[in-house]
Amino acid sequence: MMADFKAFIAKGNVMDLAVAVIIGAAFGKIVTSLTDDVIMPLVGWIFGGADFSNYFILLSTPGGYTGSPSDYAALKEAGAAMIGYGAFVTAAINFLILAFIIFLLVRYTKKVLAEFEKAPPEEAAGPTEIELLTEIRDELKKRG
Repeated sequence: MMADFKAFIAKGNVMDLAVAVIIGAAFGKIVTSLTDDVIMPLVGWIFGGADFSNYFILLSTPGGYTGSPSDYAALKEAGAAMIGYGAFVTAAINFLILAFIIFLLVRYTKKVLAEFEKAPPEEAAGPTEIELLTEIRDELKKRG
């Protein structure tokens, strides 16, 4: 069973997939940071200092909650029923950025593959073995 598992893991496709998952997770963190730390503050600045992560609709507060009804993080930690549409807008922007970058990568890959298909086949660098042997035979016939 262990030998079969080692053979399965050692296949190139499985290793490529593992690398892709790790790189994808790291790339996702970069996009999240880009959205949270660059894009959303700019959008907030354009709309008059709005912080989209704190936009929510409070449906009900949990019993015994004494904090501010406008503190999204405290309400979420307390388990309040809320619709966090600001967080949804941020997640939607993250998705759009990732989808656009994946689109660009796929488009570029298709373009490169099309260039390889258009390329003419490489010509032989010199005569084949058969041609060389034929030349040698013909030369030997002439001499002898």
